[in-house]
Amino acid sequence: MSGELEQILLQLTQPDNAIIQQATAQLKLAFKDPAIIPALCAVMTGSQNTQVCSKVVESNPEPFKPHYRQLLQLFGTVLRDLDNPTAMYYSILTLTAMTAYTGTEEMVRPQSYLFDVLLELFLCVDQDQASEAMEVFDELMESEVSIMVPHITEIVHFCLEVSADTTLTDSLRVKALSCIAFLIRLKSKTVLKQKLLNPILQTVFPVLSAAPPPGEEDPEDEENSNEDDTDNESPKHFAAQVIDTMALHMPPEKLFHQLMPLTQACLASDNPYERKAGLMCLAVLAEGCADHIRTKMLSSMLQTVCQSLSDSNQVVRSAGLFALGQFSEHLQPEVSKYCAELMPLLLGYMSALNQAKIGHVTKAFYALENFLENLGSEIEPYLPTLMETMLSALSNAENLKLKELAVSAIGAIDTLSVLARTIGKEVFSPLAAECVQLGLNLTNTIDDPDLRRCTYSLFSAVSTVSPDCLNPHLTAITTIMLLSLKSTEGVTAHLEEDKTFVLLDDDDDDDEAQGDTILDEEGTDNVDPDIAGYKLLGVVLPSFLEAVHSERERQVVMGVLEAMNAVLKACQGEALQSPGRLQEISQAIRDVLKKRTVCQDGGGDEADDEEQQAEYDAMLQEFAGEGIPLLASAVPAETFQPYLNELLPLIMNKAKLSYTVADRSFSVGTLGEILQSLVNVSGGRACAGKLSNQLLPVLVAGVRDSDSEVRNNSVFALGALAQAAGPLVARDYPMMLSLFSNLLSKEQDRRVIDNLCAALCRMIMSNMEGVPLEQVFPALLARLPLKEDMEENKTVYSCLAMLYSQNPALVLSASSHVLGTNDLDTGEKTQNTLVMLLRDVAQRHSKEFEVAMKSLPAEQKMKLTGAVSQS
Repeated sequence: MSGELEQILLQLTQPDNAIIQQATAQLKLAFKDPAIIPALCAVMTGSQNTQVCSKVVESNPEPFKPHYRQLLQLFGTVLRDLDNPTAMYYSILTLTAMTAYTGTEEMVRPQSYLFDVLLELFLCVDQDQASEAMEVFDELMESEVSIMVPHITEIVHFCLEVSADTTLTDSLRVKALSCIAFLIRLKSKTVLKQKLLNPILQTVFPVLSAAPPPGEEDPEDEENSNEDDTDNESPKHFAAQVIDTMALHMPPEKLFHQLMPLTQACLASDNPYERKAGLMCLAVLAEGCADHIRTKMLSSMLQTVCQSLSDSNQVVRSAGLFALGQFSEHLQPEVSKYCAELMPLLLGYMSALNQAKIGHVTKAFYALENFLENLGSEIEPYLPTLMETMLSALSNAENLKLKELAVSAIGAIDTLSVLARTIGKEVFSPLAAECVQLGLNLTNTIDDPDLRRCTYSLFSAVSTVSPDCLNPHLTAITTIMLLSLKSTEGVTAHLEEDKTFVLLDDDDDDDEAQGDTILDEEGTDNVDPDIAGYKLLGVVLPSFLEAVHSERERQVVMGVLEAMNAVLKACQGEALQSPGRLQEISQAIRDVLKKRTVCQDGGGDEADDEEQQAEYDAMLQEFAGEGIPLLASAVPAETFQPYLNELLPLIMNKAKLSYTVADRSFSVGTLGEILQSLVNVSGGRACAGKLSNQLLPVLVAGVRDSDSEVRNNSVFALGALAQAAGPLVARDYPMMLSLFSNLLSKEQDRRVIDNLCAALCRMIMSNMEGVPLEQVFPALLARLPLKEDMEENKTVYSCLAMLYSQNPALVLSASSHVLGTNDLDTGEKTQNTLVMLLRDVAQRHSKEFEVAMKSLPAEQKMKLTGAVSQS
């Protein structure tokens, strides 16, 4: 080994990150020499320098694939050496880096050591290192879940041991609980079959019911806390998530049989934090087990929650309010039947808002709003008290959050409409005017986008029942709204009850902004029907998402996914205005790709044979995958990147040779569409650049695939990567051009050749300096015109036009090389097309054509002159 290489390896062991980064960059350059890999493997294995091994393999795992078996033998030795925790730590990091490129057979060997090793690490090394080492589980579950299945019992017991150990850091315990939740989502049937439900619950409940340290409170119970600043990275929070995941992915009958005794014991406890845990458990069951609770347990569970609202401890009362809010959100319409019992309790909380902790008050409003949204005339007896309390809060409260909550409660529902009908318009008008004045005062004195959103909803509600009281304030109200429409804060103004007026782009001028909503002479707003169609998105998309998760028939879910994709394509960013909508749609796509929906978990028509079910599942995943590029094109790349990072491994995994041709084609095709979507969005170039290291090995392998459709989609995806990332992938141009050259010399499929031409054009247009045009451009011209993929003509001729505008001599010189050749690939049609192009250029740009001709050798000049002048 050369002295230079030894120096690089030495630098990788230094504590200075800058030195490590520099050495890693040098090592990547060294990878261009194929001989370097065996040499590195020999040195690392021989010396058993696991730190060097970790740094080297992490820097570029894919080239080491032929040597994985050799490295895994090293890990097998190191992982048994419990007296050397540092070596064990670096071995696991290396294993994590290799996992995505490793097959099931190779991984089985070290798997049996992992659990003992990780547990030993917690006792011997820094817990941050142990937490990092646990990421090997994430990689295994994402890429090679079949490896994990035989070890689920070991993994669960290991994670339970970690999560129950209060001497470990919260981050480590959270990672263990998160791993358990992931396994439940992925393999709920296996968890049940191996009788792991009870051990999980026996560990999770003590975590959920643990009291905070003396003198402290749980984050959500602290003074002046709210849902925006609560620390969600706590073991208690993730313990609740484990139960939530069970509710979503396990049969309620089996879950409740073991869960309810523990819950009831908590609810009957003298310890307030155990009573809180019981209520939190009921709360998180409301969504996943909604049907079971509505039909069999609603009355008893509501009674328990109502009793908690009068508990002597505010921690318990706060949990009860959260549970009631969850019930009101997920157990409708049945829960509304208990209006007579619930409304007096809720109104009791509204009478002392200024004295309570804001976190507690937030939960009270959460319960109130969710409950009121589904009430009709039953609300009438309580409206005077409710409105008096809300207006008092608006007038007297000092806390901004409390004002926001009060305005939202008034404006989000039919409160004012029902009140006006109850007490009469004449009596209501002074109250309505007061509401408007309060809203204006708030927006004038407090610069807060959430508060403005609520006041717009308040104005909307007033307009439906007493529009006259708005007339004196129309100028002020419309001015505020137009300023909001022009802002970049993402504020939405409600111009009709429960219907969102979609924000205009910053580039729209004032005339366009005012053209969508027109105030006539009487002050009535006439809303453009196209915009009104966007106000419907808030109804349609939640229905789609619910159907994806709960519908049992695969064909129905396919139709829903197709319809949702059509909405995303038509509405783009407008469909994602609602807070959390991007996350919800991304999660739905993820669940389909991971086969976690009801229709994929034994649902559907029992008459369907296994082959047909497999076909339906493949189609489901394709429809879901089609949604990813649509989301990528609808929002800035930095907004979508966290969700894209979760979805990409699920797509990339299907590109492996162990999957079917259809899966591989779907995988690389979807990757190409995602990259093409990044071309035109803010931050798309940086995002594509970050993804290039992950995607290149997958796409390069696809170009070498035996199936022409896979090759075609992979070539398209590489061209899209070059177009999206631009100069950020310039270092990869030589490899890509070599790959394309090899393929072009032997490819027979015309569609693949057409996409090769388009990919080369994208590379040229994105980074002309990185392409040796003297060699590449004649080869490109020789394959024109396109014969099958005519949609790429736009790409090809845009490239030709750009090249001619910048270097006409190059275009003419390359054309002369193609003209008159006997190459069968060129063909008569290509020659004729090129001649027509040259004639057109000579006529339209005669001066430039003459100048370029003068710079050519005499032989080329004669050939071109003859071609252009012939009849």
